[in-house]
Amino acid sequence: MYALMKKTYAANTGGPTGIFQTLIEQYQKTNPQFKVLKSTLTFADNKTLFTPIVPDVPPAPGFNSPMSDQLNTVYTDLNTQTSTLVKNIADASFVMKDSVRKIVWKITNETRDIAGFSCRRANGLVLDSIYIVAFYTVKIPLSGGPESFNGLPGMILEVAVPNEHVTWLATKVTGMDIPAPTIAPPKKGKVVNNKQLVEFIKGLNGGRAEKAQIDLMMKAYLL
Repeated sequence: MYALMKKTYAANTGGPTGIFQTLIEQYQKTNPQFKVLKSTLTFADNKTLFTPIVPDVPPAPGFNSPMSDQLNTVYTDLNTQTSTLVKNIADASFVMKDSVRKIVWKITNETRDIAGFSCRRANGLVLDSIYIVAFYTVKIPLSGGPESFNGLPGMILEVAVPNEHVTWLATKVTGMDIPAPTIAPPKKGKVVNNKQLVEFIKGLNGGRAEKAQIDLMMKAYLL
């Protein structure tokens, strides 16, 4: 959160100076460095459903960033290579249907244990230029992962976007019988295409946002 705060204020003002530097220092005195959110990833029959869990306690007033929230419910059908996403932006919900995200992966020899599974590291690029790091396990033979991350020869149990200061990490994997209707595309929201969503984002803040602000919002909402 500290890094996101500095990055956001730098985009707004060209640098965290003056009143913004004071706000950063005050925030650091009263808030933890990391914000932790929970979600579930349900999977069966080569389909996945990523669902954020609403926090029991609402966030404290103060600094917030789209990158530090879980904005998306994501259904992925790996058989048809399609996905359906519900994106919650500025108190509005949008439904987007698209092909699964194409990620350029390079698998490495580095390994680590996550939630009781041996995982291998892969480095990737999304949105052409955003560097990501993922760890996947072949013990779960499904090419899925949290949010819209996929495309490796096993389930992704950890993925990090270093430059955006966010990580998804599996803490527990539980086997269970999944009723067929449980994994289904979400439907609640206004149906839009990618161009319409981008235009909505550009219109936030009355359309007065600077390019640097828009770039930050676009990464958060489209990542």
